Amino acid sequence: MPNPSPTKHTARDGSSAGSIWSRPIHAWPERDRPRERLLANGPQALSDAELVAVLLGNGSRGVDAVTMGRALLTRAGGVGKLLAGAAEMAHAPGVGPVKRARLIAAIELARRSLSENLAQLPCIEGVEDCFAFLKARLFHMKHEVIGCLFLDVRHRVITFEIVAEGTVHCADLYPRELARACLRHHAVAIIMVHNHPSGDATPSPDDQALTISMRDALALLDIKLLDHIVVGAGTPVSMARLGMV
Repeated sequence: MPNPSPTKHTARDGSSAGSIWSRPIHAWPERDRPRERLLANGPQALSDAELVAVLLGNGSRGVDAVTMGRALLTRAGGVGKLLAGAAEMAHAPGVGPVKRARLIAAIELARRSLSENLAQLPCIEGVEDCFAFLKARLFHMKHEVIGCLFLDVRHRVITFEIVAEGTVHCADLYPRELARACLRHHAVAIIMVHNHPSGDATPSPDDQALTISMRDALALLDIKLLDHIVVGAGTPVSMARLGMV
């Protein structure tokens, strides 16, 4: 009688032990299944790979969803990069339109949640209030963009808008374009932001020159430039804290 096909034991964190084959998650003990554990113990009980597995819904032939989730995280270089690049995952093994749509929807819901939280603040008291929102909006961009948080007289958020798009190296913005946007939104103060696709958020001399130019132009309209934030791979950098505004 031939030996049965080998099976693989899959640990709760998605690591494998045993043979080369992976059992589908529905064949795991219920206590080990990511979705059931999430509902019973909360999302904090799951690893990154298991949370991705819940979003994916299922794996592919011979690969369970947790193993696929771990592979996608490794390929992308982390959770943030995976979700930020979900729209570009058309050629990732085992990830079809349905799985890709789920990942895209997840990051968009996160962005909208951060936007709602920012809009509900009584005022922007410090740049940390908007770091998470600005990073979620700009970190995934493959080219430089310049955005702006438009604020009212009490420094409450009116809206956020991308005001200029550029290349992988730079983005140009003219004072009159920013002034026009400020007047359109009836803003009395703004926080500028742009991204560095390289991941290094260190402000460049060109960044400082742009900041001073915008600050001086807006001052003629009695509009205050509070800060210029640079988004990279780590914590966003406040140019105001560096004395560059």
